[in-house]
Amino acid sequence: MARPLSVLRGWVTLGIVLCLGAGAVPAAGQTTEPASDAARALAGAIDIHVHGDPDGFARSIDVLEVAKLSRARGLRGIVLKNHYDATAGLAFLARKAAPGLEIFGGIALNRPVGGINPVAVQHMAEVVGSWGRVVWMPTFDAENHVRSQNEDRPFVPVSRNGVLLPEVIEVIGLIAEHGLVLATGHSAPEESLLMLREARRQGVQQMVVTHPMHRYVGMDLAQMKAAAREGAFLEFAGSNVTEPDGPARLDSFAEVIREVGP
Repeated sequence: MARPLSVLRGWVTLGIVLCLGAGAVPAAGQTTEPASDAARALAGAIDIHVHGDPDGFARSIDVLEVAKLSRARGLRGIVLKNHYDATAGLAFLARKAAPGLEIFGGIALNRPVGGINPVAVQHMAEVVGSWGRVVWMPTFDAENHVRSQNEDRPFVPVSRNGVLLPEVIEVIGLIAEHGLVLATGHSAPEESLLMLREARRQGVQQMVVTHPMHRYVGMDLAQMKAAAREGAFLEFAGSNVTEPDGPARLDSFAEVIREVGP
């Protein structure tokens, strides 16, 4: 049965991810009082792309601490993302650590969960609390990711000869049935558009193109405009904005947002 509370409807207003950054992490036992500029910038913001421990990658903070930090900085909500483990249960626990903060989880359909696995999606939707709301199509294990990076390892396809695989269509049906969010993962631009059109056909109400300007995806402006016409949000993941190319990256995001429309 579809749940009335959604992640994106009436929730995300700008379509750009605001990242806290490693530099924002307080020392153990230390409380964080945001500066006035930071408080104004983050008040009411929603970050739909939050990575934290436990993870198989090095992370600067765990999900309980990032939840408490997000609440302290005035964010309205976060979505916990992990490439290889479902995060609905983590969202349930993190809500206890940061009461009042809207926290959601999801599942990325990479190889550890069986790839395009409808059973895994169904289970994620049924985890206690019903805070698992986002289904990312394959990310690091996506066929497009593996081939574009010239990696020699198994991958998870979503289409063949320009046609979505039956299991992908089944997963999109589950997303529609449970009122979840479809995120396109590291799929090729053409594959992402195929999935958005199928999702719209099946009645999915909430769709996100996962960081379309990232090198793993590489959507051009015309493709981003096409995705927006299908009703999808475009996610711009800032990564570490203190890196030397950080300001230029944000400028390029702003330029595209102006072209596509916020």
